[in-house]
Amino acid sequence: MKVTATRIPDVLLIEPKVFGDHRGFFVETWSARRYAEAGLPATFVQDNLSSSTVGTVRGLHFQHPDDQGKLVMAMTGEIFDVAVDVRVGSPTFGRWAGARLSGENKHQLWVPPGLAHGFCVLSESAVVSYKCTEYYARDSELAVLWNDPDVGIEWPVGRDAILSEKDAAAPRLRDIPKERLPAWRATSS
Repeated sequence: MKVTATRIPDVLLIEPKVFGDHRGFFVETWSARRYAEAGLPATFVQDNLSSSTVGTVRGLHFQHPDDQGKLVMAMTGEIFDVAVDVRVGSPTFGRWAGARLSGENKHQLWVPPGLAHGFCVLSESAVVSYKCTEYYARDSELAVLWNDPDVGIEWPVGRDAILSEKDAAAPRLRDIPKERLPAWRATSS
């Protein structure tokens, strides 16, 4: 397994070993021991699965105070997956990191607690799986506008992105009161 830090150092791109032959492939998508050795000290409590069509943008979602870490993988199709640092006091506050995840490359993205997460679908459709370190908590749910110009994500979709009403109405990061955002701790990850 290869683990690479992104431009937000605690957001990690994970490339699991894939064993393939004429029958297909095998890949280990989670092993508590192996992932802990790679720096993911997470205990997961919930698995989520979503299916979306081309051009769909989901996010940028996060929870606070019930902060969720997420291990994201595209089971089928291809997505552009993004994490945005929304931790007050972080040296990378307001910055984003992204990676292409697909059923073909089998890469994963680790989005630590305290970061917003979203993705857009690049293929005809995509099924996305993500393991969460905290349960979904409606009262803790927050979002940042997907195309916030201050964050400046270079989405590979244009103005015709397909959004939920809720995501389209999300505020810009600068409009979210600081006390509603998670605080950065040097030991975050």
